[in-house]
Amino acid sequence: MSKRDYYEVLGVSQEASQDEIKKSYRKLARKYHPDANPGDKDSEAKFKEIAEAYAVLSDTDKRAKYDQFGHAGADGQGFEGFGDFGGFGDFGGINDIFDIFFGGGGGARRGGPQRGADLKMSLELSFKEAAFGVEKDVQVPRTESCETCDGTGAAPGTSAKTCGVCHGSGQVKQAVDTPFGRVVQARPCTNCQGDGKVVEKPCPTCRGAGQVRRNRSIHIKVPAGVDSGNRIRLSGEGEHGSKGGPPGDLYVFISVRPDKTFKRDGNNVFIEIPINFAQAALGDIVNVPTLDGDAELKIPGGTQTNTSFRMKGNGIPYLNGGGRGDQHVRVKVTTPTKLTERQKELLEEFVEISGEKVPEGAEKGFFKKVKDAFIG
Repeated sequence: MSKRDYYEVLGVSQEASQDEIKKSYRKLARKYHPDANPGDKDSEAKFKEIAEAYAVLSDTDKRAKYDQFGHAGADGQGFEGFGDFGGFGDFGGINDIFDIFFGGGGGARRGGPQRGADLKMSLELSFKEAAFGVEKDVQVPRTESCETCDGTGAAPGTSAKTCGVCHGSGQVKQAVDTPFGRVVQARPCTNCQGDGKVVEKPCPTCRGAGQVRRNRSIHIKVPAGVDSGNRIRLSGEGEHGSKGGPPGDLYVFISVRPDKTFKRDGNNVFIEIPINFAQAALGDIVNVPTLDGDAELKIPGGTQTNTSFRMKGNGIPYLNGGGRGDQHVRVKVTTPTKLTERQKELLEEFVEISGEKVPEGAEKGFFKKVKDAFIG
């Protein structure tokens, strides 16, 4: 049986933040954990499915591969080793179980370095910008480390002091009764917010937060061949981390404006051009627009309307290199709506030479025959 979509399993959208994914995971894990549902095989199966989905979506690299390739891109990150949950298999150990039920625990320090959040933005491109690539500078609002205090939150010339409540551990411990028996639960210290240190004289710029909000100009190199729905990841250009943690990433989602002349299908482009019935019947060399400018196209004699011609290598460059697609040109044979007397005489003579005779007063029928002959 095929696996369910991981986002569907956790009940979040594909654009969900890491915080949203983690919040949903904890909620579902509490609900379906085997210890909360003893003997319930359905709950056990759901818990296994939830844990597998979270293992992929909580990892930035695995999530990016999953978004691009689906389950095949998750590198087989399953939980076959989960067994009967007696030792929690690959679930991450006893600390993760405490984290689910108590919001922290197992001695993990909550006020340590935290990775910055990922950011996302949309970038609209013209048809040709998407085809050939472009470089752009964009303004991105994000949280950055305060330059005044170097992210410490303390005023220049001062430093944070060891917390007198937790004595620098960032945690306070409390004995609680749980389904596992009586255990010692560790919670973040409320006096220092789990940091282990207290800022007595806050930085005047960031007011002790260690971070400030700024608009940052970021240079983006868009590769040739992108299309609507493609995503560019700029590593380290997201929100700055706190307490010395690494920054998040910036994800740029591409949208391409439609073009009046060109239509795209994969790496091929399609256009329509009009030709008159003389060009269609006798053949001609016409100029047609391409992404690289006008180019000549040979129209052979006897061409019918809606005939398509391929211009090899005049399409969209492949995203990872290796050449370009083709341009397909469909011709539309046009019928004149107004003719001079001389033009009518020549056409009548043409029909007579072809073995037909046009009776007087039958111009409409005659021109319908001409139209049918060239347009069908």
